[in-house]
Amino acid sequence: MNEQGKKVIFSGVQPSGKMTLGNYLGAIKSWTNLQNEYECFFSMVDMHAITVPQDPEVLRNQTIELLAQFIACGIDPEQNTIFIQSHVHQHAELNWALCTMTYMGELNRMTQFKDKSKKSEANLNAGLFTYPVLMAADILLYQADLVPVGDDQKQHLELARELANRFNNKYSETFVVPDGYFPKGTARVMSLQEPLNKMSKSDSNENGYILLAEDEKTTIKKIKRAVTDSIGEVNYTDEQPGLKNLINIYSAISDKTVEDIVKMYEGKGYGAFKGDMAEVVVEKLRSIREKYKYLLENRDYLEQIYVKGAQKAEVRAEKTLKDVYDKIGFIPRKF
Repeated sequence: MNEQGKKVIFSGVQPSGKMTLGNYLGAIKSWTNLQNEYECFFSMVDMHAITVPQDPEVLRNQTIELLAQFIACGIDPEQNTIFIQSHVHQHAELNWALCTMTYMGELNRMTQFKDKSKKSEANLNAGLFTYPVLMAADILLYQADLVPVGDDQKQHLELARELANRFNNKYSETFVVPDGYFPKGTARVMSLQEPLNKMSKSDSNENGYILLAEDEKTTIKKIKRAVTDSIGEVNYTDEQPGLKNLINIYSAISDKTVEDIVKMYEGKGYGAFKGDMAEVVVEKLRSIREKYKYLLENRDYLEQIYVKGAQKAEVRAEKTLKDVYDKIGFIPRKF
């Protein structure tokens, strides 16, 4: 909790490509509601991104694009601290200190490492293995009370909690022990082509996801091509996973209830449902897309935001790191 009595939230997103509708409805949309109630730190975590091979120029562009998408989606740079992870050197320094307190067995048990290592055997690097420790450093550096996490990150948050407690017990109270933040009503958006799988920009089928930055015609085409079933009735059941996913998206983006949507299309076919849904999605995303385009044409403004954000983040980060260094026995720098 900060000096104003507000709880602190930290969230980091890898600049590994353009955001999908799933990213927006599953996370970013709810973040816009947090900024009035909490002190929020939002980071483009480029240091995490390099655990897999990156083209340097592409990484730079994607980092800027992610920042623009944050702001276009409603994250206010005046209310929040938005910064690039590598611009705050304390992340790497706290990561090293925490690595010396993290057991190999803990990292061996990380299911995400096991999954990624199978896909990236040619690039099985130490960074991929110690990724959760850097994530813990990201969180603990800002004394975060809450961390928005998906199912695939819960194990990493548990490690951050364990490391905070371990350090506090060994040296004295230093870190806030963070909790997960699971906002009510956030949508779990699935692939439009494989509705049992989460929507992801890494999907080999580009019709499986909607990008926030794509053009309207492409979005409409993808919705109309979305997998449904042969039943032909608009119902909300597990037996119709494709349709259920579309109803969830329609509900989340229109703020209509699932029950209202099912009732609206009683006796109507999937064509009418998909057509209306496409209009609603396109209309909702239009202002986001226009603002995103405008921001990318004004890179000097974006630079001001990430510079100011890093300066603000570094003040909080340095305070934490100085306390950590003092407790583990490092001599303070005099220059």
